[in-house]
Amino acid sequence: MERLLQQLPCDPKQMNPLSLAFVGDAVFELFVREKLVCAGNCPVKTLHRRAVEQVCCQAQSAAGQRLFDSFTPEEQDIYRRGRNAHVNHVPKNAEPADYHAATALEALVGYLYLKGDLSRLQALFALLFAEGKDAADG
Repeated sequence: MERLLQQLPCDPKQMNPLSLAFVGDAVFELFVREKLVCAGNCPVKTLHRRAVEQVCCQAQSAAGQRLFDSFTPEEQDIYRRGRNAHVNHVPKNAEPADYHAATALEALVGYLYLKGDLSRLQALFALLFAEGKDAADG
């Protein structure tokens, strides 16, 4: 895969895990939204509700835990860096452990996107989609 802004130099290995998570959050949501929209035409309110259910920290935490054994050693390292990142605020409706695990998954997704590895992102999301109880199942 190529990133959207190829002309901008970017080395995700040198980035802060929270910066990776910032990008990964958007990429994760785009995968979920694409899956929902392509699954069938329905009202936008329904799409939004389903997307929110699937991108919340509890769902992302569960997704990361299910995928962890499928990660390469490099991906596991990025995931751990994201999980251990010092966040300044945990939302009041989230458990700290879930929030950290969601940040870990977002960091990995951001890393893979900025690295330009769309095929790996597609493979990981295919694993989630295939399970039927995943972060992208509506």
